[in-house]
Amino acid sequence: MLTLYYKPGCPYCNKVLSANQTIGATLTLRNIVADESAKAELLAKGGKTQTPFLEDTERGVSMYESLDIIAYLHRFYGTGPAPEVAATGNVCPIE
Repeated sequence: MLTLYYKPGCPYCNKVLSANQTIGATLTLRNIVADESAKAELLAKGGKTQTPFLEDTERGVSMYESLDIIAYLHRFYGTGPAPEVAATGNVCPIE
């Protein structure tokens, strides 16, 4: 299962979500603003106070950094060309 912990309004989270429209991976979205338990899970699993954070339980992989997440999703779950994304910035603080 692919789970993306995200913060609404975070441009780097939006970058991942937008790129995934091209990639087409099935993501379970966890909004850390609307759901305190999602925020607690993020901190327990990733240890950092930032988003986006991807967890792939089938492959035992978890990661921060929007560009890394996009590259990972495309490599393992994409079926078409790589989405075009700007190479600036990667994470948002969760506070």
